[in-house]
Amino acid sequence: MKPTPILGLVALLALFAFASCKKNYTCTCTTVVGASSVNVTHSIDNAYMSDAKTSCNNYQDQANNSLPGGTTCHL
Repeated sequence: MKPTPILGLVALLALFAFASCKKNYTCTCTTVVGASSVNVTHSIDNAYMSDAKTSCNNYQDQANNSLPGGTTCHL
């Protein structure tokens, strides 16, 4: 029996196990008004990465709709 297919299957299962776990993320938003900039961080707890990205994008959209200047956010 060849060990290569078994090792490949184990590696693939490990990849899925680590990729689907929930983690804590920090979304950092920078708002620039004129020559001034302000950084704000938002904690996104116990979320999948895709959900954290969506939340971070929502923070950016809300800031751009309610604050003067331009805001960019990233995880």
